[in-house]
Amino acid sequence: MPFQPTEPFAPARGLASPHAQTIYASLVRPTHVPPMKRERWELPDGDFVDLDSFDGPTGAPHVVTLHGLEGSSRSGYITAILRGAADRGWGATAINFRSCGGETNRLARSYHSGDIHDALSVMLHLRQRLTGPLYAVGFSLGANVLLRLMEETGDTSPIAAAAAVSAPFDLSACADALDAPGPFARLYRDRFLRTLKDKAREKLRRFPGAFDRGALERARTIRAFDDAVTAPLHGFRGAEHYYAEASSGPRLHSIRRPTLLLSAEDDPMIPASTHPRDMGANPLVHPVVTARGGHVGFVAGSPVSPFFWGEAQVLAFFASQK
Repeated sequence: MPFQPTEPFAPARGLASPHAQTIYASLVRPTHVPPMKRERWELPDGDFVDLDSFDGPTGAPHVVTLHGLEGSSRSGYITAILRGAADRGWGATAINFRSCGGETNRLARSYHSGDIHDALSVMLHLRQRLTGPLYAVGFSLGANVLLRLMEETGDTSPIAAAAAVSAPFDLSACADALDAPGPFARLYRDRFLRTLKDKAREKLRRFPGAFDRGALERARTIRAFDDAVTAPLHGFRGAEHYYAEASSGPRLHSIRRPTLLLSAEDDPMIPASTHPRDMGANPLVHPVVTARGGHVGFVAGSPVSPFFWGEAQVLAFFASQK
């Protein structure tokens, strides 16, 4: 039976617009977390990712979180899941992608929307260590990573159920949305590019010639940055090759675990035309598309007493699994 939200989504008063939802949520979500331990997980290629985690009782569910572009385990949407898991007596592990945990990673390469191997390494480790069900939730870029992981692993996935919030199913179309004219697109684009370019400059200091410095400095769009930096660092011919190989939308039929797809029609970074329309061929995929909610927003209640509906639905979806 398709997953039904515990209640319909109604935007908080005064926060009906997609930009209000997106920006308010990113600024106002609480970021306090339960007591956690940090672990440096060594990867097979000699690099590392930092994990922030806490365990529940023996046999309790454990939730793995994957953050968005230039996010971390301290992003508000991640901390909301961590608090929710702790409230339920579950455990949780927040993965900080390479270079996102507060320290530059060792290798020239970093992370990208289609790189499943770091997350899979962590999940296989957790699956061996834990006795309860393992769930995973990704947001934005992390949602695409998680969906690609579920698609590639199929019946062998270590994850019992997954949730993808504001997933960029078509990376090329999403890059176009971020690179579009207008003040809000520029706000989002510039925010991402500021830290991405700073990290790229540090990479060139440590690995001269890893990519074209001139192309990096000329990049004023997400597509140009991916063409100049992301693609050459990770073995793609260019941005379009990267987008085609990494996009999760065309492969959703391969998912073999219950998976929630939570999206908003008015998402300013993900065109509604890219949302999957025909999921009848895969009953394990549960699309929930709201008219409003922005990008990783879904702020209900009121501005002075917000209720973060999206994270609540993710946890409800996991709790509904048997």
